[in-house]
Amino acid sequence: MAFVRKVRTASGAVAVQVVRKHRGGHEILAHVGSAHTDVELGILLERARRFLHGDQGMLDLDVPTPVEQIADVADWRAGQLPGPTTSKGGELVGAGRTVRTSARLLYDVLAFVYDRLGLDIIDDAVFQDLVIARIVEPTSKIDALRVLDDLGANPVSYKTIQRHLAQIISGDYRDRIARRCFEYAAATGGLGLLLFDVTTLYFEAEKEDDLRKVGYSKERRVDPQIVVGLLVDRTGFPLEIGCFEGNKAETHTLVPIVRQFQARHDLDGVEMVIAADAGMLSASNLTALDEAGLKFIVGSRVTKAPGDLTSHFHWHGDVFTDGQIIDTVTPRHARSVVNTVKRRTEPIWDPVRHPTSWRAIWQYTRKRAVRDNQTLNAQEARARSVVDGTKKAKATRFVKTTTAGQQVDDIALARARSLVGLKGYVTNIPVTLMEPGEVIGKYHDLWHVEQSFRMSKTDLRARPMFHRTRDAIEAHLTIVFAALAVARCAQDQTGVAIARLVKQLRPLRTSTIAINGAVQDFPPQIPPAELEILTRLGLESGH
Repeated sequence: MAFVRKVRTASGAVAVQVVRKHRGGHEILAHVGSAHTDVELGILLERARRFLHGDQGMLDLDVPTPVEQIADVADWRAGQLPGPTTSKGGELVGAGRTVRTSARLLYDVLAFVYDRLGLDIIDDAVFQDLVIARIVEPTSKIDALRVLDDLGANPVSYKTIQRHLAQIISGDYRDRIARRCFEYAAATGGLGLLLFDVTTLYFEAEKEDDLRKVGYSKERRVDPQIVVGLLVDRTGFPLEIGCFEGNKAETHTLVPIVRQFQARHDLDGVEMVIAADAGMLSASNLTALDEAGLKFIVGSRVTKAPGDLTSHFHWHGDVFTDGQIIDTVTPRHARSVVNTVKRRTEPIWDPVRHPTSWRAIWQYTRKRAVRDNQTLNAQEARARSVVDGTKKAKATRFVKTTTAGQQVDDIALARARSLVGLKGYVTNIPVTLMEPGEVIGKYHDLWHVEQSFRMSKTDLRARPMFHRTRDAIEAHLTIVFAALAVARCAQDQTGVAIARLVKQLRPLRTSTIAINGAVQDFPPQIPPAELEILTRLGLESGH
């Protein structure tokens, strides 16, 4: 006859065995396992009973069994006699049930990175949950409750979330987050080069207000919008975020963000290099940065090439070699002339000898020339179609209107073709401090800030379409700012893009099981690839 036996082990755990009794004694048919808690004991007993009776008999009968407790199992080490195999008079319970499953592992990983960044200085568990929910599945604040429930977080009400959104502003969370981000970037050596860019976030609203205004939209929308500026380090890690009115010119956002960053961290006079694209190229911006003691690298517009390269075009024509770099000067103001054909060699920029100019670096690459020619061919074809009447007339490049009607502007087209392959950079860094190749390399690090913006608008979906007041919008952007920092930190330390990290870890579910009168969580088995992620983070999985 076979039965289930429970015995104490030397470590104090309870071993569950399936034993068969015969004349010579007892034969162990199966060692089911060792239990340390009442829940584990119940699971092992259920497994042992199924071993004895088979699944069908147990499921058909569904006979409830008494609650089994480790404390009821006799301890032979203390001289107790073996007790009964089941508790007497215990509460009868049914078979074990899975109460829920959750992506608790993913939540714990993101919470670990959140704490590692030092954001736990903000003693607000609801704010942390909103940051984590935004990384996992960007959605409205009320729908974030569903995301958090799936992650196994402690449930709160929507009213609680609303109260904590107000605390983000009154508690000056953004300042504390920005200070922790600065410390992280300083420790990782990313502060030598700061990158800046702007984007617009639109609202599906009929009326404008003091913040949400109709302005220039990169998405060509006519909805009210806001302008958001983002300052990151050379790796794309966020350092400062700012919100401006929707009709604010992009060129007027760079200096306020940089000054805000300097004031927050008391960096007046500290030498840093700011890189931004050609959209930030304005005389006032460059002068303000220079007066603040900051170095800058800004993209130049190709239309400035003929003036900057006057000497080169005069002596060498429009012929360039692949990879050729010309280090020269560019006027600070359009009315100034700083280059001349009298000298065959390009002037070497010096801030003292050239007070009315900046340093300009132009590079020609064959790859860029091929791409530029393809663009010009498409624009020429469209211009000729408009002139021929085969396409509807619009504001089209290379189409000019004269008394004789519309014509293709062949002179402008030829001038554009003479400039293909050229890319310009304007800076106030002398050649004695930085060679032209290094200037170009630092500028090209701008893709990091563009990637961060893509992350905030896609992976994190920054658009605060459900918010109305300025405080609510600023609170939302603070959550996005913190989420971007956590996501960037996780990416940097694991080498896995945040979207991929979420996709890999979210299916690993923690099961909450009710059995034997108790409830307990059981973590998932972690595959090697996901275990490698935890190892790179330095996180003890406990699984």
